[in-house]
Amino acid sequence: MGWPLAVSAGLMEKTPRALLRALGPLAAGHFLAILVMLLPFGLLLSLAEWRREIQAAAAVIVIGFGVFRLLERRHPRSLARIRPTQLGLWSFAIAIAHGAGLMLVPIYLGLCRTEAADDRATGLLIEGNLGVAVLVAIVHVTAMIGAGGCLAWLVYRYLDLKFVSRSWFNLDAVWAISLILVGVVALALGLGHD
Repeated sequence: MGWPLAVSAGLMEKTPRALLRALGPLAAGHFLAILVMLLPFGLLLSLAEWRREIQAAAAVIVIGFGVFRLLERRHPRSLARIRPTQLGLWSFAIAIAHGAGLMLVPIYLGLCRTEAADDRATGLLIEGNLGVAVLVAIVHVTAMIGAGGCLAWLVYRYLDLKFVSRSWFNLDAVWAISLILVGVVALALGLGHD
């Protein structure tokens, strides 16, 4: 979700290098936010005797946060203009607020495990350790910053801000609904196992 700020940095400094420089702090903030969310849950896996309760609580947290994001749609006006030196902090705060790591928690905790779809990748995540949590964060941030960086570059270079203001749809609502759906599925799967 930080790609508009990368576009803004490029437009304010009137150089594509500013856009590219903005991607680093955005990636760093997002990466730290994911680690902050995944690492505690990774440590909770050691509490195997409480696994079912932990899974249900995590699913309820994901659902609750999705409902909160769906109902609370306002963004503070102070976030409209972020200085390039503050992009990493902004990326961290927004990734935490938007639940970036929470989307990965159901998979990491094994909430998405089914007998029919028990593949090696899911197994590695479920039985993972600190190294797997860091790897998950790296892969996620690489995909996020790659997609967001390409989108920012296309808007900056070819489409301009008029395109964004005319074609914008509510990404927050899409994000909130996806959190709720993942949480409901995870809760149903977690409670359905004996």
